[in-house]
Amino acid sequence: MRVTSSRIVLSRTAATLGLAMLVIATGCRSAEGGKKMTIQISSSAFAQGKPIPKKYTGEGIDVSPALAWSGLPEKTKELVLICDDPDAPRPEPWVHWVIYKIPATVTGLPEGVPRKPQLKDPPGTLQGLNSWPAAEAIGYRGPMPPPGHGVHHYYFRLYALDAPIEAEPGLDKKAVLAKIRGHILAEGVLMGTYERKR
Repeated sequence: MRVTSSRIVLSRTAATLGLAMLVIATGCRSAEGGKKMTIQISSSAFAQGKPIPKKYTGEGIDVSPALAWSGLPEKTKELVLICDDPDAPRPEPWVHWVIYKIPATVTGLPEGVPRKPQLKDPPGTLQGLNSWPAAEAIGYRGPMPPPGHGVHHYYFRLYALDAPIEAEPGLDKKAVLAKIRGHILAEGVLMGTYERKR
């Protein structure tokens, strides 16, 4: 009986270690690009996994939060940032921000990025379409989930590219992801939450 118990304990220990290694191995890769999540992205407005303040939502003044990042690969030539909400009650995630052709030398974005197709700062940076109607479709639009729909999760995903992309302003998320396919060196993600009560 003692031998059998020892074997059971050892077997369970091995299984636990194997599961932990699997979690670690898969946890460092993104579902979308399949690249290592080596970029650290943060915001002075909210911490990873914490609520996004009302200021940065459709219930507030709806400005983009300040973002900062580090850990870019040495061969990074350009950056892309996409923010979306997979909890939206529709088949595709609701897109809140598409911003691309960010220079590799940039280490963050300030609060309140203007809603313009082409930015002067960072120079050469372009913005694409979010999921709002045409008149509001360029630049950042903050969380505004349906009242009583529960907590929504907002993913600010940064992509480091090995080459600049050829693109014009006003592309949607799908078009940008198609252009960067095969050029992603690394990724990073910052997730914030928001809920509208009934």
